[in-house]
Amino acid sequence: MKKLFTPFEKLSTTQLAIINGSWVALLFLFWYIVGKVSETHLFPTLGQVWDGFIGLYNEGLVVHVFNSVWLCLRAIFISIFISLFIAYLSPIPLLQFLSKTVSKLRYLPLTGITFYLAMMINSGRTMQIWVLVIFMSTYLTTSLIGMIKDIPQEEFDHARTLKCNRWEVLLEVVILGRVDYVLEIIRQNLAIVWMMLVTVESILVASGGLGFLIKNSDKFMNHGRIVALQLVILACGLLIDFALVKTRTILFRYSKI
Repeated sequence: MKKLFTPFEKLSTTQLAIINGSWVALLFLFWYIVGKVSETHLFPTLGQVWDGFIGLYNEGLVVHVFNSVWLCLRAIFISIFISLFIAYLSPIPLLQFLSKTVSKLRYLPLTGITFYLAMMINSGRTMQIWVLVIFMSTYLTTSLIGMIKDIPQEEFDHARTLKCNRWEVLLEVVILGRVDYVLEIIRQNLAIVWMMLVTVESILVASGGLGFLIKNSDKFMNHGRIVALQLVILACGLLIDFALVKTRTILFRYSKI
């Protein structure tokens, strides 16, 4: 028992599973008690959330989940390509201004981005993708530039002692030598895109998606459906995060960040 309250104590996988399961059980118990005792009913009960989930499933929840995930994946792939291209060229003095400018654009409000994209793009779905691309690219580029700056000088010196020219140093140390770090950065920034998905999907409700379902449920004040959708969004995000973690573990078994 003392180990449970000792800082930096390492527990077995079974012990951690029991602790996590206990916290989840306490959360649902608290939720159940609040639903029974509360007089205001500001938060839906477990039964209302379950009914909302059943109703959403019967109305095509799986299709909307697929639409949201597909939208997110397309935006991610484009963002990765743009961000890697800008970040990998940032060591070149002539292009440093470009990378720094893209990094500073992360302070640009989402409303302003949507306004100008609406004037240039006719397709609502394409506009949703590019809003997410711009939003993620700024944060992803910032993280990648920070990763490059944190590379120890010893690694550059070691590459130079092996007779690598400057372009070979860029390839071997920055690009190939940090692929595992790139996957971790993508995983962290993916949470930002997934969080913004609901807001972006509300731009065009005709395309469907989880954002459309939440907006529609909020219009009719159906809190059970809203919480059910939030749980679905959380579960999808955790599954994508788990897939990226497993991918990094399989490809780079001996890498630790």
